[in-house]
Amino acid sequence: MQNITVEELKERLDTGNPINLIDVREETEHADFNIGGINFTLRRMQDMAIEDIEHLKNEEVICYCRSGQRSNMACLILEYQGFTNTINVIGGVNAWQEKFGR
Repeated sequence: MQNITVEELKERLDTGNPINLIDVREETEHADFNIGGINFTLRRMQDMAIEDIEHLKNEEVICYCRSGQRSNMACLILEYQGFTNTINVIGGVNAWQEKFGR
């Protein structure tokens, strides 16, 4: 697992190049505000229910949550399940909103 700052993530998003961005927060959190990632909860990863994202095993996958803790755990779980290039967003949505607003 690697780490990325919200500034680095924003630079990557601003290029317009496709990235695999996963919001591991609960559905209600995602609906309230998100950075643009698909919603795939940590709970689903803990249940090993990764069929919907399994095709990303050999691609870069960037995970974020509210503060960076759940996404850190998500990266570790994905690595355990064979994902080869996981990246955790340090500070998560809190850092994003602090730096860039909503």
